[in-house]
Amino acid sequence: MAIDQKEKQRKLSAAETRRLQRFEKISEELIAEGYKKTELTVGIVKANVFAILLALPVCALGIYLFVKMNPGVLPVAVGTDSILMIAAYLVLIPVHELIHGITWSFFAKNGMKDIEFGFMKEYLTPYCTCAAPLTKLGHMTGTAMPLIILGILPLVISWMTGSALLLWIGLLMTVSAGGDILIIILLLKYRSASADQLVYDHPTQAGSVVFEK
Repeated sequence: MAIDQKEKQRKLSAAETRRLQRFEKISEELIAEGYKKTELTVGIVKANVFAILLALPVCALGIYLFVKMNPGVLPVAVGTDSILMIAAYLVLIPVHELIHGITWSFFAKNGMKDIEFGFMKEYLTPYCTCAAPLTKLGHMTGTAMPLIILGILPLVISWMTGSALLLWIGLLMTVSAGGDILIIILLLKYRSASADQLVYDHPTQAGSVVFEK
């Protein structure tokens, strides 16, 4: 998906500039080894729009299953639960990024040394990035893990227990993973006959770069 001009022209932070330089160096090394490079990136604004569009079907399905499995229980977080829901959401946003980093570190050559965290103030978006090429499975696992742990798991538990608090935490965190879902879709849609593939988290944009030979 195309990146809009504003995102292309935004001023990079010192950390982003450093990561971009490292990425370019590693890209040159991999290309010299015979790899070809394909960028699979998505604009941050488009990723956020996708998350908004995702909210309706996700909430409809989540609430439907909650009501079906817990007849007579209102799927509404009220009173103390509503305060806890907001507090949990604010806490879990950085935890979301931490889970990305911890999971990717298991697949990265240098572990947590290859993981960096930051905040894009222009879009009020925290981020985590891996500064090393990973296997496709490793990259997708790290991308999906926050969705699984913070989104899908609370939803499943809410359906089983009738907890409206967990229902809404699960819905919020699933929708918050919209950008991750879009990145996974891009990787799944990318077809290649090559068995030798490495995936590098893009250093300055949402998405990844596939190296293959």
